[in-house]
Amino acid sequence: MDEFFSIFIKEMGNPVFRQEVPPSSIQRYSGKLPEKLLEYWAEHGWCGYGDGIFWTVNPQDYEGVVASFIEGTALEGRDTYHLVARGAFGDLYLWGENSGFSLDIIAYASRYSGNDHELATADIDREVQGFFLGMEKESNDFGDLFEPAKRKLGMLKHDEMYGFVPALAFGGPSELANIEKVKAVEHLILLSQISTLEPYSFSDF
Repeated sequence: MDEFFSIFIKEMGNPVFRQEVPPSSIQRYSGKLPEKLLEYWAEHGWCGYGDGIFWTVNPQDYEGVVASFIEGTALEGRDTYHLVARGAFGDLYLWGENSGFSLDIIAYASRYSGNDHELATADIDREVQGFFLGMEKESNDFGDLFEPAKRKLGMLKHDEMYGFVPALAFGGPSELANIEKVKAVEHLILLSQISTLEPYSFSDF
């Protein structure tokens, strides 16, 4: 394990619900995702960290989510994006084939931030290491509700997230009583269809 990922685990917490990454997935994303990320997949699998507050995922499972969020927005056609990690409440982290870790989507708010700067080939490994090194539990929590939700509902499985029911975009309150365990892909697609994805005012896009 390299020092960057070791620091990430120390900060985020030990892995849970590890899924081994099949060679077919490594081959599928070779040339599309950084070799350093594929190395991490091969060594660590796809799994949750910090009792499931942050997850590395199979991008293939989330292709429909990405397409549904991006369709009809300014992001469409800008780059080819792959969702490679997500938070327990729907913070989505995407890799652009030309722009690297350049797009974050906050699914429950239907907002995104990022940049469209082309990434130099020499910087790709550093970009991946920096992504994990800079990841924090707090940025994947929602109003300090992760621990209360975990106590109330139990730990998430690899295909689950905590969702507000009714969704915040429908006017639902952001309270513990309204959090449920939901299937991640289905809930994220629902959120993508409720309102159009818009940039945060501070985004470079």
